[in-house]
Amino acid sequence: MSKLYFTMLGIIDELVINVNNGEIAMSVVFVFLDGLGLAPAAATNPLAAAATAHLQAILGGPLTIEYIQDRPGLLLRPIDAALGVDGLPQSGTGHVALLAGVNAPALHGRHQPNFPPVALRPLLAERSIFRLADQAGHAVAFANAFSAGYWQALAARRLRRSASVIAAEGAGLRLRDMDDLRADRALSWDITRQAAHDRGEGAGLPLVAPELAGVHLAHLAHNHALVFFECFLPDLAGHGRMGAGAVPEVLARIDRLLGGLLVARRPADTILITSDHGNIEDDTTRGHTRNPVPLLVIGPGTPRFADVSRIDAVAPALLAALGDG
Repeated sequence: MSKLYFTMLGIIDELVINVNNGEIAMSVVFVFLDGLGLAPAAATNPLAAAATAHLQAILGGPLTIEYIQDRPGLLLRPIDAALGVDGLPQSGTGHVALLAGVNAPALHGRHQPNFPPVALRPLLAERSIFRLADQAGHAVAFANAFSAGYWQALAARRLRRSASVIAAEGAGLRLRDMDDLRADRALSWDITRQAAHDRGEGAGLPLVAPELAGVHLAHLAHNHALVFFECFLPDLAGHGRMGAGAVPEVLARIDRLLGGLLVARRPADTILITSDHGNIEDDTTRGHTRNPVPLLVIGPGTPRFADVSRIDAVAPALLAALGDG
């Protein structure tokens, strides 16, 4: 992707990196995409035909199983999300497995949807990648912004805490707010910030191009060794909750985010992209799948992930990559 492309978008100034003495030398940027499986190219796999020019430029083709590879600076491999437990992988236990490096569905006795099992929440708070990275002396950023409405919904028990929020609070992280989002120090889970406007919480908040959101994510890595961003778009679109025709737009939006991130990232930084279960890669169902999920790693930390074959092995590999810095 050229700088001319970003100039046309009016965001070229965002690509200027101001080096300062407090900048961290290397970082891992963890992009968690809920509901993204890795499957063969087929008419039933939207990823095979999606407008994902940035991913295809990296991989030599679409994000399908035919393009798995392992070479210096680039790894794409399928990893198991079922973890030896019958049934369809689910978010509640899948998120715990990814963030705490444990076989959460086996510990719980089944796959649990939506939110972490109550019995596993203390373990998640104590053993998450956020807490362990912080204890090792690494600065950690949870890139997502949380609105006042989110905290009000928690207080009113209309929502329950997600695995990522439990992990972040257990590590004592500062959770970013709408002021951070306005100042480009955070990202909206839907990338463009349209969701905040749809909720009536977008006053004074400009929409952003997905590429620019990717630039903002890359810039957070300048002062944080671990940057985590989670996006639920693939799962929502795969479940049909975003309306007809949403899947191609969602995949293109994510690809554009990654395009901005790739252009703005420093050469020493590593990008990690993975998921908790399949969904959007199979349009014959609106439910989850037992397909493996992609482990896509870009950058110098790639060798640390070469032996990862399951989602519960991602966390220890990530912590090892941080240790290299």
